[in-house]
Amino acid sequence: MSIRILILGIGNVLWADEGFGVRCVEAMAETHALPPNVRLLDGGTQGLYLLPFLEDTDALLVFDAIDYGLPPGTLKVVTNDEVPAFMGAKKMSLHQTGFQDVIATATLMGYRPRDMVLIGCQPAELDDYGGGLRPEIAARIPEALCLARETLARWGVTVSDGRTTSDLLANPAIRQAAYEQGRPSAAEACRTGDARFFPGQRP
Repeated sequence: MSIRILILGIGNVLWADEGFGVRCVEAMAETHALPPNVRLLDGGTQGLYLLPFLEDTDALLVFDAIDYGLPPGTLKVVTNDEVPAFMGAKKMSLHQTGFQDVIATATLMGYRPRDMVLIGCQPAELDDYGGGLRPEIAARIPEALCLARETLARWGVTVSDGRTTSDLLANPAIRQAAYEQGRPSAAEACRTGDARFFPGQRP
């Protein structure tokens, strides 16, 4: 019997490299044909709302932007009991606290996935509201997907080129290409907040 696998991307696409995990899941859907026992989920910043998905999962693979204290663009893989520790260390946003709580709650309820792998990327820029991935971070997505394929192979899953349809991904309007190409220029939209509240500046 096939194990139930969840591939989860978490993060906030509104804050530049915070969206790395979500963009990885989108890229995997666009380039890989996955068997029915593997689900793709854009977890965004949903926190405990993700708990039911873990209840139905034997093996969990997570993509996320993680502050490892390493050079920007560095990929690092952690497994099993290390995963919640890294999700809670040097938190960059509330979604990491939320997902750490998800794992802790699943553990208490007795249905934490028996296998967990976190593929994390050190971000380059977070303080850019409405921004997309920085080029050096976006460039690591193919390598992150390669690491994911290696993990799936260890779990007995054969992956081929193609596409995977999932109703658990974000609306196409905010997928990476549409989101980044549709962004106003810096002259048209302030990148860091409302200019009316910056000292010495006028709108």
